[in-house]
Amino acid sequence: MDTSAGLPRHRAIVAVDIEGSTTRTNPARAQLRTVLFELLDEAFLAGGITKKYRDGFVDRGDGALCLVRPVDQAPKPVLLATVVPALTELLEKHAESRPALAFRLRVAVHAGEVHYDGRGPYGEDIDIACRFVDAPELRRQLRITAAPLVLVVSQEVHRSVVRHGYPGIDHSAYLRTVPIRVGTQRLRGWIHTPEAGRRQEDMTA
Repeated sequence: MDTSAGLPRHRAIVAVDIEGSTTRTNPARAQLRTVLFELLDEAFLAGGITKKYRDGFVDRGDGALCLVRPVDQAPKPVLLATVVPALTELLEKHAESRPALAFRLRVAVHAGEVHYDGRGPYGEDIDIACRFVDAPELRRQLRITAAPLVLVVSQEVHRSVVRHGYPGIDHSAYLRTVPIRVGTQRLRGWIHTPEAGRRQEDMTA
């Protein structure tokens, strides 16, 4: 008997959402979706997180969910130190080569328990990641920055990864908190933009 049936699986959760996709025509949205999934795959590969270490990307219409399995080859610090910076660089290069199809992203990184059924992943931690990526404060931060993406990490990721300052992660560049509500819970995350990281580098140079 499979005693694990119906039980959750732990995953690192990366949620991404395209800024202003509703202002695009449907043909343009189709092109953006194709590019988004290509860039996500390339960014994860830059961190050595191949398809065998993650679930298939989950389509969110104007975004995606990326679920990474808890294996030694895909530690959570790699998401922040390598995958997100690679995605930032890929977005910049894409905007330079195809300015008519340039787009920016809101990105949320969380980790927790995920359930699965025939329709895909679900559960409270999926809801938390999606609330963070849709948070008004994250939307506002993207509007006021020139960066190709803004990143928010959940309290769990901040506590277990960011605050320890692992190589490639500057904890002081995670500056502003993002409040969300999931059911009766009040949660918060921390925002990082590439510009914040560069400012910290300039101050210590």
